[in-house]
Amino acid sequence: MLIAPDILITGATGSTGRATAAALGAQGVPFRPMSRNPSSAEWAVQADLDDAESVRAALDGVRAAYLVTPSTERAEMQQKRFVDLAVEAGVEHVVLLSQLGSIIDSPVRFLRYHAAVEQHAFASGLDVTALRPNLFMQGLLAVSSIVRSAQILPAPVGDARVSLVDVRDIGDVAAHALTSPASLGVQTLTGPDSLTHAELAGRLSSATGHEVRFEDTAPAAFGEMLTGVLPRWQVEGLLEDYAHYARGEAAEVSSTVPDVLGRPARTFADFALENTAAFRGE
Repeated sequence: MLIAPDILITGATGSTGRATAAALGAQGVPFRPMSRNPSSAEWAVQADLDDAESVRAALDGVRAAYLVTPSTERAEMQQKRFVDLAVEAGVEHVVLLSQLGSIIDSPVRFLRYHAAVEQHAFASGLDVTALRPNLFMQGLLAVSSIVRSAQILPAPVGDARVSLVDVRDIGDVAAHALTSPASLGVQTLTGPDSLTHAELAGRLSSATGHEVRFEDTAPAAFGEMLTGVLPRWQVEGLLEDYAHYARGEAAEVSSTVPDVLGRPARTFADFALENTAAFRGE
């Protein structure tokens, strides 16, 4: 009789969940991918974070779980309930996707809820690894159509530096944590460089062969650009994120990725080259 893997990945179809699954798969480590929609993937489990019974079933026999939820107003509630259900199921270790700068009284809604979930998880008695990544490089794909059509990179960020991180590095560190004998505690994840958006535009120019200019954009105008691309609540939260970046609060460069993985963190220049088609068009 086959025994189901003891690692569960929530949000397996999302960006970091997919990256974590890919990292585990590359190592030959079996896992259960969990999503709301039916999947034919091996060991896939269908569960909805708003349905406690389906989550209980998904957690049966699980030793370690990667926890991420969609960016909605229910995220904090969903994640706290998942932690409680994990305790009930006898899970030993939860690897939690948090965010750089998470503090309970932050003016940024995402940082507040991540801090609240971290506190809840660490108080639960579970072993917890809290991964705090900076702005995802892949997040810039949300404005790739603007880069293609207008050859500008818009953002309300001025000349502040941000140490963007590649989602694949988050997945690699999450996979390492899920297979480690002990939790890693709180870990800040960044890329190897702290870059201005003008420097990001320069790297996109080099990758695409077309000049891309950074345009410091008013928050309201930037929000209008993203309306229809992202849900309204997420757009509002992203504007708070960018105010956080503009205050210089996301410039830190962490050595966690090379320390944990034994290799350099992926660079934005490499990301731009790999995604030339998205930013230049073909």
